[in-house]
Amino acid sequence: MRIIDPKPCLITNLEEDHPREACGIFGVYGHPEAAKLCYFGLYALQHRGQESAGISVVQDGVLNEYRAMGLVSDVFRMNQLEQLPGNSAIGHVRYSTTGSSVLANAQPFVVRHSQKAYAVGHNGNIVNAHQLKAELEEQGSIFQSTMDSEVFLHLFVRNLRLGFEQALLEAAARLQGAFSMVVLTSRGEVIGIRDPYGFRPLCLGRLNGHWVLASETCALDLVQAEFVREIEPGEIVIIDADGPRSLHLPKADREAFCVFEYIYFARPDSTFMGRNVYQIRKAHGRQLALEAPVPADLVMPFPDSGTYAALGYSEVSGIPFELGMIRNHYVGRTFIQPTQSMRDFGVRVKLNPIKELLRGKDIVIIEDSIIRGTTARTRVRALRELGVKRVHLRVAGPAHRFPCHYGIDFSTKGELIAATMSVEELRQYLGLDSLHYLSLEGLLAATGVDRPEQRFCKACFDGLYPVAFDQDLRKDCLEEC
Repeated sequence: MRIIDPKPCLITNLEEDHPREACGIFGVYGHPEAAKLCYFGLYALQHRGQESAGISVVQDGVLNEYRAMGLVSDVFRMNQLEQLPGNSAIGHVRYSTTGSSVLANAQPFVVRHSQKAYAVGHNGNIVNAHQLKAELEEQGSIFQSTMDSEVFLHLFVRNLRLGFEQALLEAAARLQGAFSMVVLTSRGEVIGIRDPYGFRPLCLGRLNGHWVLASETCALDLVQAEFVREIEPGEIVIIDADGPRSLHLPKADREAFCVFEYIYFARPDSTFMGRNVYQIRKAHGRQLALEAPVPADLVMPFPDSGTYAALGYSEVSGIPFELGMIRNHYVGRTFIQPTQSMRDFGVRVKLNPIKELLRGKDIVIIEDSIIRGTTARTRVRALRELGVKRVHLRVAGPAHRFPCHYGIDFSTKGELIAATMSVEELRQYLGLDSLHYLSLEGLLAATGVDRPEQRFCKACFDGLYPVAFDQDLRKDCLEEC
């Protein structure tokens, strides 16, 4: 196993007004350059996790790995990839929601048991992980990390006496919550697992007779793999020399795909449920223009959030679309902040207004979400100081009033400004002339998906959680992690 230590630095988050996804996962079976293919797949999924990256690969029954803190392009160089030969590999990019942001919690996570090895990459959040961990520790298990993902491997190896396939079924059946996983065995099998509710995405592709698993179809596009299908909720796909075969967990009473994948998380060139993300975001903007029209000189997003919804809003309203803010593309999610006196530097270094375009104008800003409100308030204040006449904010989704327990980083209600303020109070706090959120009904209708009430998780908007969780236990977990 090869790992490297993270480099210490003073950083501040540039996306604090937006939620962050947990992880992106990728798997390859049967390709002679599996690790390199995995590298490109993770590159396409970088938006899903930017804290750490890793690849595990198998050759001749030996499982090797390389993982480190940082972006895919920083973690992997050609020499690292050349030291990961093999035909089967899985990869992972991570943003932590359960378990701290340290190298020990970077994935894929590997265990060795009875002269065999297994690696797992996980996207989601297992809400009963703390209970399962306590149970396993009572039975003698020793955990190497604080990740919920490790629980699955402990359950799996404990059930291997029942046979390989039954061990997968037994282990996955004990998990509650959101989990899409890729698993690699030292025999070379690549396995995809999706929870019975289908909270997080996972799809299957084919590349010249080889098989690929990915969180999003955009990763298949990059490696030129043909999209075959989405992994079904509750499906376990085992890929070996005979191709894919499927096992199935007990069916849930409904589906619960995270609707926020459409609003914010996924890349716009990805497709879920047969619906392209770019087109759905435009549809959200069109619906928003119908629900909350307002006279203005121009419609603009804060790049890159809200851009596609802004195009839809402009299309229906007839108000010209403009890019009134220019993004510095050489700034990542984090940067060194030299002094506290430059506390607004994080906003200014990333976006700069076109003064001549905005001064004296009435503008409509389209955002995809408001989580904590801090960055939005700073940006609105900067526009006022610039001389913008009226500032109207339209949000291409309902207000986030409830915490997420399924793999998004706002896991406490106190982090959500809309949970503590009315729309009018929030309008005043942000310094806006008007504020309007897209209705939940409008959001669901604009997806174009059949029976949306029974197919999406929208708990962050309506507080109706598809999978129950122990609130007190969740608080304990948050304090520990």
